[in-house]
Amino acid sequence: MALGKAYSVAVTGVDGQVVEIEADIGRGLPGVRMVGLPDTALQESRDRVRAAVTNSGGDWPDSRVVLALSPATLPKVGSVYDLALACAVLNAAESIPPESVSRTILLGELALDGRIRAVRGVLPAVLSAKRAGWQRVVVPAATMPEAGLVDGIDIYGAGTLAEVVLWLRGDGPLERPGPRPPGERPGRADMSEVVGQHEARRAIEIAAAGAHHLMLTGPPGIGKTMLAQRLPGVLPALTEEQALEVTAIHSVAGTLSADQPLVTDPPFIAPHHTASVSSLVGGGSGMAKPGAVSRAHRGVLFLDEVAEMGTKALEALRTPLEDGEVRIARRDGVARYPARFQLVLAANPCPCAPPRDADCVCPPAARRRYLGRLSGPLLDRVDLRVRMETVATGALMGEAGESTEDVRTRVARARDAAAARWSAHGWSTNAEVPGPALRQKFRLPRAALGPVEWALRKGAITARGADRALRVAWTLADLAGLDAPGEIHVATALDFRDRGTA
Repeated sequence: MALGKAYSVAVTGVDGQVVEIEADIGRGLPGVRMVGLPDTALQESRDRVRAAVTNSGGDWPDSRVVLALSPATLPKVGSVYDLALACAVLNAAESIPPESVSRTILLGELALDGRIRAVRGVLPAVLSAKRAGWQRVVVPAATMPEAGLVDGIDIYGAGTLAEVVLWLRGDGPLERPGPRPPGERPGRADMSEVVGQHEARRAIEIAAAGAHHLMLTGPPGIGKTMLAQRLPGVLPALTEEQALEVTAIHSVAGTLSADQPLVTDPPFIAPHHTASVSSLVGGGSGMAKPGAVSRAHRGVLFLDEVAEMGTKALEALRTPLEDGEVRIARRDGVARYPARFQLVLAANPCPCAPPRDADCVCPPAARRRYLGRLSGPLLDRVDLRVRMETVATGALMGEAGESTEDVRTRVARARDAAAARWSAHGWSTNAEVPGPALRQKFRLPRAALGPVEWALRKGAITARGADRALRVAWTLADLAGLDAPGEIHVATALDFRDRGTA
């Protein structure tokens, strides 16, 4: 009997766990048996690994081979273990020295001819290996730019199984990561291209400064989508920690760019209005994949024609909006994905949606039913609501408005003020501050709270709505360069909650 070992990483959501792979070559009829909760793709790796070893010039044992993946209770999904499985067998056959395999994490799918194919989730796997104390990782050569984003661990890239075997024997080198490409903000449409709509432009600036959710209502062609597409441009670039967090999600989703793997700019995700619940929050068979809310993490989720979306899909947004993450249970385990995004909704006021509201031919019941898919609890989580009106000819042909750069400067100044105020408590934006902290520890003077107290007595807002109005008031004060909001800021914040859905 001969026993060999190798190590890989199981990625569940964006979390990873090191997996020990044991290969036992024993007596019996030739065959391969795999244990340790492998899924279908992993069960099929028995044939891929055997063919890859023999086609790479290695000798496959002519006896019974048992492959065990531990922890045994952890579901193993996908083909990322192929390279480690092959090396475990070769280690058991004494073709690879055990001391080199025992210090290395191996990631990659094997082709029948021994080529190492790219797999999803390399970045979260490398991050997990680093957190577990491992010093070096071998990844497919195609994923080197992605794996090279992680500092503090040695990254090696390989194109074939033969290269890895030679390297583990000490007879050949492997590719190392090159210098990171400079992070540049992608070119985006400019705010100056949006004419008129001063109130909506102001709402975009407030939403960016405080990370607030926004709803734009108005007839078609009025500029709702134009404004939403320009919101990411006025948001600050992601910090290094945030960029790795966002990039890990897109790595699992398989949407990373090979040329620029690090996501440094807030993402903008705009699913179609026919999107299902699974496509929004995540899903799929086996282990759940990230949905639109997770791919929009630290960025903007734009839902155009939101009144046409299904009620179930819209209501599924309520938990991510509150918790900042989604937890999806499927057959192979529970996947956790971050989902702290800014929600931007856009809707027509009614089904016919004429340029002038006076020309509407919809009966009152039809108008109420059209926006009725947006439930009260969902709208209560939207901080800013704006009803956009048709732009006059003079404004349309007039001079361009402020540029994205001008707005971004004010937004950055307001965000810096909020971060300096809340950083000691673990918050970075006004939208993250819990309601109890605003009402107790950072309670405003009685005079400033007057509008909120009046609205609560009249039943015009809920307790959640009062908290969200206070957050917007703090953002208005930050944009004005003040230390704390006053009555006018609280009243303005409340006024933004009353518009847009009438």
